[in-house]
Amino acid sequence: MPPEYRFDYSKAKPNRFATATRKRRVAVVLDEDVAEVFATTESVNKALRAFIEAMPQAMGRRET
Repeated sequence: MPPEYRFDYSKAKPNRFATATRKRRVAVVLDEDVAEVFATTESVNKALRAFIEAMPQAMGRRET
């Protein structure tokens, strides 16, 4: 392996996939028993939104 690489950035192109990732997403790994109940992204989000609505205002809930 060479000790140094020289890249020619004059041939670089914009990342065509960069606009697809502008929406903020967070990856979470569910434990196996939880994943059996919440098999889809939609089911997890629905349950978490219900939990957020049930939380008292004093918990510092963020407005979206």
